[in-house]
Amino acid sequence: MSAVLDAILSRRSYPVVTADAPGRDELVPLIQAAARASDHGALRPWRIIEVRGAARAALGDALVAASGLEGPAAAKLAGKPLRAPLLLALVARHRPSHKVAAWEQDAAAVGVAHFLSLLLEDAGWGVMWRTGGHTRAEPVRQVHGLADGEELLGWLYVGGIPENVKPAVRQPVDAGDHLSALPD
Repeated sequence: MSAVLDAILSRRSYPVVTADAPGRDELVPLIQAAARASDHGALRPWRIIEVRGAARAALGDALVAASGLEGPAAAKLAGKPLRAPLLLALVARHRPSHKVAAWEQDAAAVGVAHFLSLLLEDAGWGVMWRTGGHTRAEPVRQVHGLADGEELLGWLYVGGIPENVKPAVRQPVDAGDHLSALPD
């Protein structure tokens, strides 16, 4: 089995992580490698925002503002970004192009995010891609400082892998149910 196939088949989401997180020096080469994802037109229609420390609480406040919740439900929502020491906000940056549609630019950004999640796991970090109903709400856009033409795709929650927590296991997929051929 190839190393790439093995990495993909062993990929798991870690909903619980420890307080350890990679530093910027460790992230930069991983992001450089992830940038090798398919990118029609070489537009690099993406960016990644590190969310650490108190910025996670600010994101929690933005999620609450977007939700309109109060009381215990608001407190629970505000705490969600605190589940990991590092969140990597995944941003699609739509570039003007007559050849590359916005959806294709989103696909390129998603490719970078998936490569990055595999690379982080390979480096020994627990990762989970999280989204939610407020991902594209205005208060959340504002806390990330998104510009016109940018859309938040979600966050990679990154931290250490706990010794006593098993990663979520995905059910196998019958590829035959998802593969078809165009008739001759």
